Amino acid sequence: MRYALYLTLSATVFAQPNPYRTVENWFKLPEGRTWGSTSTVAVDSKGHIWIGDRCGANSCVGSTLDPILEFDAAGKLLKSFGSGLLAFPHGIFIDKADNIWIADGQARGATTTGHQVFKFSQDGKILMTLGKAGVPGDGPDTFNQPNAVAIAPNGDIFVSDGHDRGKGNARVSKFTPEGKFIKQWGGHGTGPGQFEVPHTLAFDSQGRLFVGDRANNRIQIFDQDGNFIAEWKQFGRPSGVFIDSHDVIYVADSESMETGGYAGNNPGFKRGIRIGSAKDGKVTAFIPDPTPGLGPTSGAEGVGADGKGTVYGAEVLQKGVKKYVK
Repeated sequence: MRYALYLTLSATVFAQPNPYRTVENWFKLPEGRTWGSTSTVAVDSKGHIWIGDRCGANSCVGSTLDPILEFDAAGKLLKSFGSGLLAFPHGIFIDKADNIWIADGQARGATTTGHQVFKFSQDGKILMTLGKAGVPGDGPDTFNQPNAVAIAPNGDIFVSDGHDRGKGNARVSKFTPEGKFIKQWGGHGTGPGQFEVPHTLAFDSQGRLFVGDRANNRIQIFDQDGNFIAEWKQFGRPSGVFIDSHDVIYVADSESMETGGYAGNNPGFKRGIRIGSAKDGKVTAFIPDPTPGLGPTSGAEGVGADGKGTVYGAEVLQKGVKKYVK
């Protein structure tokens, strides 16, 4: 019976069309600068695209480059900031006031950066900092590899941290709009409310929190008190999740593999961006990764969209951001 259900699910997932075409090299960097790994991308209320770039490499430690970049819809660089503040830009979120939130996922050997979450104004002013620079921890004021940050409609702050299966943190923490710790939930495991690499966060129009539980090959849905609502596996192995104002959900799967020793095993699923409904969980479109055999990760890890038909995929291995248009 389980095998029959699996076949039905696989047929449903992979029957979806790809109505998008790929636009490469849309975003123009200053002369002499090249893309590093980019695991995160988001669109603000003006339609400007914000990208977290790992300073031309896969780390910003020792670099003087700005890791946070703003582009207009035509791909022109408008500004950049953040030099010396982040070691490993990871998840980005733009709140309803267009403030820029970003998780600094790792220290990468640094003692003055890493394991923090920042809130910036659009001019690059630091408005809030959570966590302690370069200090991993599991307390109410520390993180150990924070992956993502998302802001609830009432301003409460949610942070997921833990980037290793079976060790370190595996939790979601909740804070007041002022940054005061409220609660946390999680722990390692495969049960409801447990996580293995809670890699990405998003809210739908109902205020439900979607957690991309990557190493468990699922999305878990919670209320804002951490009560479990549902588990979805039809969107693949979620590295990035974005939900637009129409409750269209975009899920980047950069790791699924059929077989092998890598922890990304997710038989029956292929890498790419799945698009569907956050209301009923139906997958309606699939943008395949054109280079799935390059390594343990490929294609989009972060995903963003403008809600008008354009999708952006941020890539770690290939380095850079692709634009997808209908």
